[in-house]
Amino acid sequence: MKKAKGLILAGLIAAVSTVLGNFFPIIGSAVFAIIIGLVLKNTVGVGEDFQPGIKFSAKKVLQWSIILLGFSLNIQDIGKTGATSISVTLVTIAVAFIVAFLVGKWLKIPTNLKILVGVGTAICGGSAIAAVAPIIEADDDEVALSVSTIFLFNILAVFLFPFFGHLMQLSDAGFGLWAGTAINDTSSVVAAGYSFSETAGDYATIVKLTRATLIIPVSLVIAGIQIFKKKKTSDTVSIKQIFPWFILWFLVASIISSTGILPAGFIAAAKWASRFMIAMALGSIGLTANVKDMLKTGTKPVLLGLITWFFVAVSSLLVQMIYGQL
Repeated sequence: MKKAKGLILAGLIAAVSTVLGNFFPIIGSAVFAIIIGLVLKNTVGVGEDFQPGIKFSAKKVLQWSIILLGFSLNIQDIGKTGATSISVTLVTIAVAFIVAFLVGKWLKIPTNLKILVGVGTAICGGSAIAAVAPIIEADDDEVALSVSTIFLFNILAVFLFPFFGHLMQLSDAGFGLWAGTAINDTSSVVAAGYSFSETAGDYATIVKLTRATLIIPVSLVIAGIQIFKKKKTSDTVSIKQIFPWFILWFLVASIISSTGILPAGFIAAAKWASRFMIAMALGSIGLTANVKDMLKTGTKPVLLGLITWFFVAVSSLLVQMIYGQL
């Protein structure tokens, strides 16, 4: 019952966004949901009694929407797309960490903040930051600052990537690979991808989920470095906590769907429900974003995030050009 108010609000935002998205398909329901959430949060405000449901929607409902999306995707396509994106993903991850370290050193930003901004940009935004923060024993302020910085660019990406994608006349696959490897958070990848086209959205989602699984080896490497530096045991590193389990269920749903045993009506309903739940989650994310707080984070972390994000986005396009994937 504590979650009811927040979930109802998120559902209403999703309903309005879905209607608007049908009228303006170029913009799409995902973008409308974020905008409505941001406007409500930063004008009339949202009471504390809404927060449990909003937080639940922003995290769990988003994960469920990805699982449902699996029913409409073929496992062979997932395997092919994931394998194709690995080379681009590995390059962008390396670029993110190198740039974050060098620019962070130049800006005299603390080591923990450099690591958090780097891993958030490289892998999957807030989820990666949450996984790595306890490993490096980051302070709450460092976590909040890095999440706010990453979130700022997540919001910008939803609007900027489709615009530049159309400007550069990228193909659906080219844009999907670019968005999936260069945008930080899963929700923003989904929003930007489906704003460009349905095919690009499907492609970007698979690429992003493949990229998100790399949170495990990256976290373990960081843990190994910390252990080496401090000569501590690795008992604090929990794969169960690090692994994004919803990706596993996404794959299970896709495998089931690929067998052909599910009726077409079920698959269509699952895809519609997935889109609606994505709008709920994105609306909730907008409802948690305090623009004033984001502007108060300071210029150095934001500059670090901007430069790192820029190099990741450019490197993704360059690798695709080299391999002739654009």
